[in-house]
Amino acid sequence: MGLFNRAKTTDTATTAVAVAVAENPAGQDLGLGHLTGDWTIDTTHSEIGFAVRHAMITNVKGRFTEYEGKLHLDGTTPTDSRADLVIKVASIDTNQAQRDEHLRTSDFFAAESFPEMRFRSTAAERVGDESYRMSGELTIKDVTRPIILDLDFTGHAVDAYGADRVGFEGKAVLDRTDWGLTYNAALETGGVLIGEKVKLTFDISAVKAA
Repeated sequence: MGLFNRAKTTDTATTAVAVAVAENPAGQDLGLGHLTGDWTIDTTHSEIGFAVRHAMITNVKGRFTEYEGKLHLDGTTPTDSRADLVIKVASIDTNQAQRDEHLRTSDFFAAESFPEMRFRSTAAERVGDESYRMSGELTIKDVTRPIILDLDFTGHAVDAYGADRVGFEGKAVLDRTDWGLTYNAALETGGVLIGEKVKLTFDISAVKAA
């Protein structure tokens, strides 16, 4: 979720925003004006997941089960959209209890000392008909670093209970060592037990505030 060449990414994002403003100087409705407003992530219909290389040959996948987040969407001027997400670190779930307990220790997240990780957006842009890019800051263990999320708008609907919903799917890639998650172990056959690159995935359903 561009991270390994941040200066270049920033230049590209700045150029893209400038082009978008030039193409839409008056902020005309880009077809999504009805989405403008505040939205709350519905955690019962959403998932925040991750995958990381294990033993150099396969991926271990997991998710966080406790989190909350709010979005402000501006369908007319997407650059005014923003997001705030807080994740409870101890809710990590890789479908293996011993591994999850290890991830909660000081070797990784130090969940007792740093119970939450947080994402706050700093910029947003529309990069396609239904594609967006959101820049922001991710804080883990009191370390805050820039990160970029690529998002696809998956739809808008009113559900059976009358709730106004929007959906997004997202992804990002980060280097965990940038946030002090450096634990590893060498393999007898060469290489290391845990990859440094982490792939994040987001499947978000959000409900519009009344």
